Amino acid sequence: MPPRQRRRGEGQWALGYREPLNKNEENKKNDDGLNVRDRILGVYSKAGFDSIDPADLRGRFRWYGLYTQRRPGIDGGKTAVLEDEELDDRYFMLRVRLDGGRLNLDQLRAIADVSSKYARGTADVTDRQNIQLHWIEIESVPAIWETLEAVGLSTTEACGDTPRVILGCPLAGIAADEVIDATQQLEEIHDRYIGSPDFSNLPRKFKTAMSGCTAQCTVHEINDIAFVGVVNDEGETGYDLWVGGGLSTNPMFAKRLGAFVRPEQAHEVWAGVIGIFRDYGYRRLRSRARLKFLMNDWGPERFREVLEKEYLGYPLPDGPAPGAPRDARRDHVGIHPQRDGNYYVGFAPRVGRVNGELLHVIADLAEEYGSGQVRTTTEQKLVILDVPEDRTEALAAELEAHDLQVRPSTFRRQTMACTGIEYCKLAIVETKQRGMDLIEELEKRLPDFDQPLSINLNGCPNSCARVQVADIGLKGQLVTDADGNQVEGYQIHLGGAVGGAFGKKVRGLKTTADELPDYVERVLRRYQKQRGDGESFADWVQRAEQEDLK
Repeated sequence: MPPRQRRRGEGQWALGYREPLNKNEENKKNDDGLNVRDRILGVYSKAGFDSIDPADLRGRFRWYGLYTQRRPGIDGGKTAVLEDEELDDRYFMLRVRLDGGRLNLDQLRAIADVSSKYARGTADVTDRQNIQLHWIEIESVPAIWETLEAVGLSTTEACGDTPRVILGCPLAGIAADEVIDATQQLEEIHDRYIGSPDFSNLPRKFKTAMSGCTAQCTVHEINDIAFVGVVNDEGETGYDLWVGGGLSTNPMFAKRLGAFVRPEQAHEVWAGVIGIFRDYGYRRLRSRARLKFLMNDWGPERFREVLEKEYLGYPLPDGPAPGAPRDARRDHVGIHPQRDGNYYVGFAPRVGRVNGELLHVIADLAEEYGSGQVRTTTEQKLVILDVPEDRTEALAAELEAHDLQVRPSTFRRQTMACTGIEYCKLAIVETKQRGMDLIEELEKRLPDFDQPLSINLNGCPNSCARVQVADIGLKGQLVTDADGNQVEGYQIHLGGAVGGAFGKKVRGLKTTADELPDYVERVLRRYQKQRGDGESFADWVQRAEQEDLK
């Protein structure tokens, strides 16, 4: 018999595999990504773009929210063909980290100023509550950081193999029906661990959500770790713990560990889970390095056992699961009461796209009508807090005068788009403008459509815009048109839902970008004609004939 083959290691530190197994791991071992800040300040910003070490440029810069943009004029067919240095522009995308999506007047105005002065006016609200700027020059980064840090903002670990921004409900502390206000726990995790070398070298990115929102707006099912507000049988408020969610090319929903986390334990439990990821996470292949793969192999029972025995040193009690979201739309758009008698006003820019001038307008309106507190959401929207009831309509009118819709159509309200080929080196197709054009076209063609319906456009397979959990998910790729030409288009996923099922892929179901409005109109008219009483689009997709989905 041949000798038994030794199982190949996955690069798990806890099992003794400390030698780097790929270029990314080697770069991180050579120098912690957090150390690049000093080189940006002391060398690169003074000597210019050409002085940047490639290992910093395409690696460690991400630890401070910096990615090189895509060089203009390179079509999507070359995305996977050209080397990084051929795709790189000399400008950067800069991601401003907004944990919990929280902004005060000084912070919002600082971002607006940076946008106008250093980013050609660009600004996008992301589906992880951050704001992204473009056209940033390396020479400007020190001044940008100084501006942001003077008002308590940061780009630290906004990208990279790090603990990314912590999602939180934009209504934390003011929602009339929230289970628990997670603000204190979110701040404690941020202040203890973000920027710490203890967790600055992870196998891949680590995404956190923490909320007591009954709308479950932080989409806990698709985060690496999520704390979901619950009340246990003894009447204590705390968190239900979820681990191992993520989308991209191999989507998986997070698993409940069945553990009840008291508020004072949250930071220890977070450190334990991310510690498991750091020590046991797979580092051999980047494609298998997210926490979801370890969870898929271990299962929640083993994961909980390792967490309690090796990292916490104490058992967690069992706890209840959260209830269902209160509404099919997990957002905070519109005019709604707060617990204190004031109101919040949520509004929708087009697919998250704003600009420096508009951010100043929003700040001025928040100051005039509210308390100056503004929040971003996980749906690429914004919320102004603390508005007296008798001033809500006046604020709504002011916002709508700037095309910031408080009562948007379904299409404006629930269409999201990633950065796309305009700036992203991974993208294959355009997304932002195409999303805006699609909204406008559908509002004309289907003016009375009022059912909840999410349309998510993504420029590549990585699912930054969450295509697998949208009613209509559009994954960018090149397709063949009627004349046999390779053109921009989308593979279509239908009937996906966070906490439900991933979108259904019908064999051969693709559309060119030009034919996209026709396709969406066609399938929505069939849904309207065939839907049962109260039947959602996702439920209809599951029973519809395949021909009706084409």
